[in-house]
Amino acid sequence: MRGYANSRLRQALLVMLCLGALFVIAAPGFAQTAGDKGNEVTQSTSVFSLIMANRDPVFFTIVGLSIWGLTLIIQGFLVNRPSVIMPQRTIETIREMIAQRRFKELIDFTETDPSFVSRALNPALKRAPSFNSMKEAMETAIGEQTADQFRKIEYLNIIGNLGPLLGLLGTVIGMIDAFLALNASGGNASPATLAFGISKALVHTMLGLLLAVPCLAAFGILRTLVDKYTVRASMIAEELLLMIKPAEARPATGPMRPGAMPQPAPAPAPVPSPQMPRKPAQPIPVPGAQM
Repeated sequence: MRGYANSRLRQALLVMLCLGALFVIAAPGFAQTAGDKGNEVTQSTSVFSLIMANRDPVFFTIVGLSIWGLTLIIQGFLVNRPSVIMPQRTIETIREMIAQRRFKELIDFTETDPSFVSRALNPALKRAPSFNSMKEAMETAIGEQTADQFRKIEYLNIIGNLGPLLGLLGTVIGMIDAFLALNASGGNASPATLAFGISKALVHTMLGLLLAVPCLAAFGILRTLVDKYTVRASMIAEELLLMIKPAEARPATGPMRPGAMPQPAPAPAPVPSPQMPRKPAQPIPVPGAQM
C-alpha cells in the first residue's frame, strides 16, 4: 500500500464520491413532491427538502468534509489489515533468505517491499554487523511507522470533532435569520412559519451529527486495529532480527561470498606472559665445614 495516497483507486473513489454529492445537491426539486392534500409533503421528503433548502457555505463545508471523511474511512480499513501490514508470504520469504544467509538479497527485498515488517527490518540490516546498532535502528523504524499509521487516521478525529461545531454554527445562523424574519413581519408571523424557520436552522445540527458519528466511530475502531497489528508486526520483526544475531559471533573461515553478512574477526589468542630466569641456588654454609 505504499503510495496509496497517489493511487488510481483513491483518485477514482474521490471522483465518484464528488459526482454523487454534486448529483444530490444539484437535483432540482428531487424531493419536493406534493401530496393529495394541498401542499403537504411526506415526512421523509420534507426533511430532504429542508436539507436542500439550506445550501449555504456551512452546508457545502459539511458535505466536503463528509466526502473526505468517507474516503479516509475506506482507506483506513484497506490499509490496516494483517495481509498488508504483515503478509505471511513476505515473512516466509524473509525467513528463507535468513536461513540461506542471502543477506544481500534480503536487503534489496526489504528495500522495495512496502509491508510494515520489511520497512522495520531494512534499516537494521544496513547497520550490520553491530547487533546493538541494528536493534536501535529497528526500534526507530518501528516507532516512525507506528506514528505514521496513527497520523493517517487522526484526521478522522479532527473531522468528527468539527462536525457538531459546524452544525451549531449553521443552527445559530438559521435562528438569527428566523428571528429577523419575525421582526420584519412586525411580530405577526404565524407559528407555522416560525416553526418552519426553526426547523431549517436545526437541519445543520443534524448534518453535523451525521458527519461526526461515523467519523468518530471509525476512528475508534481504526485506532484499535493500528495498535493491535503494529504490535504484532513489531514482535515478528524482532523475531526475525534475532535470527540474524548468531551470525555476529561466528568467525570468518574463508573469503566472503557475494551478498554475505560481514563477520567480525576472531579474537586473538592470549599470549603467555614471559617467565623471569631463576638464579642458581647458593650453597648454604655449614659451621665447621672446610670451604
